[in-house]
Amino acid sequence: MTDAKPLPALTPIGDNPTLIWGMTNAERLRRLARAEGLPDTPGASGARLYVNLAYVFDPVWLRHVVALPGTVVMDGDALVMAHLVGGMTPDDIAANRSTLSIIDYQGNPQIYNRQLRKLDCPFIQPLTRETRRAIERKSYFGAYKGVTDALTKYLWPELALWLTRGAASIGMTPNMVTAIGAALCIYATWLFAQGQYWEGMLAGFIFMVLDTVDGKLARCTITSSKWGNVADHGVDLIHPPFWWYFWGVGLGAWGLALPDQTFLLVMIAVVAGYVLQRVIEGLFIKDFGMDIHVWRRFDSQFRLITARRNPNFAILFFATLAGRPDIGLIAVAWWTVISLVVHAVQLVQAYAERRAGRPIVSWMEEA
Repeated sequence: MTDAKPLPALTPIGDNPTLIWGMTNAERLRRLARAEGLPDTPGASGARLYVNLAYVFDPVWLRHVVALPGTVVMDGDALVMAHLVGGMTPDDIAANRSTLSIIDYQGNPQIYNRQLRKLDCPFIQPLTRETRRAIERKSYFGAYKGVTDALTKYLWPELALWLTRGAASIGMTPNMVTAIGAALCIYATWLFAQGQYWEGMLAGFIFMVLDTVDGKLARCTITSSKWGNVADHGVDLIHPPFWWYFWGVGLGAWGLALPDQTFLLVMIAVVAGYVLQRVIEGLFIKDFGMDIHVWRRFDSQFRLITARRNPNFAILFFATLAGRPDIGLIAVAWWTVISLVVHAVQLVQAYAERRAGRPIVSWMEEA
């Protein structure tokens, strides 16, 4: 937000006793407003954000409307929210439609969510006791990244939804879930070092699911925090190379220890490849202002299988199922090198496009 567009003061309309994710709609709205830094009282511009408590909506709607004074969101004939200035109230909307930007949810408007890397029509729905669980489901899946790995996207969303609901119902915070997951992550590392791969993969699987749960719980209950994000992403960033290293150490317990030179080459590939991929992703964000995986459709599709923790974990699982965890680790090394080459080519192509004077824009924004 800028000084030219002062933040509107939140002004709820009506009341709604139905709970969602263990809180009232009014409390959910207050948390959303607080997260966006909205004031309690209007400034000199008189800007207000009127919100109908009969409705629940994806948080992206609030962020979208807050940035656009004079924007009104309707569900057919019903007002959902309106960013009004100059003393205008919802009663004045009908007489001033020509000067306002009216968005009708029933027209399926598309909004690009940079945080979650997806273009879609975020949900808006009346909140009642009958619709509550369906809305919780929509808000949960609405918090999913559109571009992520195949396991996170397709394998465990339903399990993570069940766990997220359970955590919210007993008052667990996202940081509690992150802490439990971090403990399991460390335990899995120790099990890998002992060659106890099945037990380690079970602990690792639960950790990976909880790694989804903490983020979804934070977004659904509007309890994201700076340090929570640091802890969550810090664990995600640091642990994968340790998993692969101690997986290699544990091969000795299976009588499949890699020769020293092979082990060294494999570790160079998986560790250096992982670090360099992350560096390339960081360079792309720094130089082009967006994630490398949302540039072109191919880039988003490749993210499903690129050599990150979850796809690598799947490779190791199937290799161990075949009784060859050693070949699995070598396969992870090769796949990491291949993925690194793909990322490097993506970065070079982006620089070439920019030198040619062509803008680097996400295919989702162009869709």
